[in-house]
Amino acid sequence: MKTLIQKIHVEEQYSFACRMYRTPNFETAWHRHPECELIVITAGNGTALIGDYIGDYKPGDVFFLSSDLPHWFRKSKQDAIGSAIVVHFLKDFLGNAFLSLPEMHVIAGLLKNESMGIQLQGSTGQNIAHMIRQIESMEGLERIQLLLKCLEQIGLSEEQKVITIAFDTFAGGEENVLIETIIDYSFKNFLNPVSLKEVAANTNMSVSAFCRFFKKNIKKSYFDFIKELRIGHACKLLRDTDRPILDICYNSGYNSWAHFSKQFKVVTKVSPLKYRKQFRTG
Repeated sequence: MKTLIQKIHVEEQYSFACRMYRTPNFETAWHRHPECELIVITAGNGTALIGDYIGDYKPGDVFFLSSDLPHWFRKSKQDAIGSAIVVHFLKDFLGNAFLSLPEMHVIAGLLKNESMGIQLQGSTGQNIAHMIRQIESMEGLERIQLLLKCLEQIGLSEEQKVITIAFDTFAGGEENVLIETIIDYSFKNFLNPVSLKEVAANTNMSVSAFCRFFKKNIKKSYFDFIKELRIGHACKLLRDTDRPILDICYNSGYNSWAHFSKQFKVVTKVSPLKYRKQFRTG
C-alpha cells in the first residue's frame, strides 16, 4: 500500500511540476500532498473520490484540488488505460509577498480555501484543459504566466462546481492502509448485499469501532458511502445505455424500485427518468 502523503518531484529548472501520468503511474490510491493540484483527465473513466465527494470522471474533466485534500481517481476497469496531465504547485511557490499584491487578489482568494475541491465546467473547463496541456510543453516565464492565468480564470468563473470543502483529515500510514482496504472492498462488493459485520472484519475492527473510524476519516456513514457508489453506478447506466430504468434499479444493488427511486433523488435531487432526459437533452 502507498503512504497517504505523496511526494511530488519538481525538476530543478522549474518552480512547480506539470507532467502526464499514464498507467501504471496513473494508479495512485487514496493520497494527499501539500501541493495544490490542477488535473485534466486525458484517457479512461471511473470514479473520483475527492474528500467526501464520490462521482464519475471521464476524458476532458478538469478538477482543482487545494492542498492536503485526499483523493483517488479509481478506474472503472482494472485493465483499462488511465492518464491525466497534472499540475502540482505549492500555494507560496512565488512567495507570500507576491500573493499579497493587489493584482493577485483573485488568485489569493482561490488559494486561501483549505481542503476544497472544484470541478470546472462548460467553456471554463475547456479553456483550463487547453492551458494545462500547453503548460506541459512550455518553458521559462511563459509557464508561470499560464498557470497564473489558469488560476485567475478559475477564481473569476461561475462555471464551477464545489464538490467538497473543509475536508480535514490527518490520517497516517496505518490509517491509510485501512482506508484503502475499505474502499477496495467496497468497490468489489457494493452491488451485493452489504454487511457491516463483514466489512468490519476485513479491517479487524468491531462494527462500532469501524463505524467511528469510517465516519471520522470519510466524513459520512459507511451506508451513505455505499449509497453514493450505487447511485453513481446507476447514473452511468442511465447516461451510457438504453436499458430500462427498472432493470438499472436491480443492477445497481437495489431490490425495491421505491427504495431505489428515493435514494436516487436524495443523491441527485431528480428522479432517474428526469436524470436520463436531462443528460440526453444536454
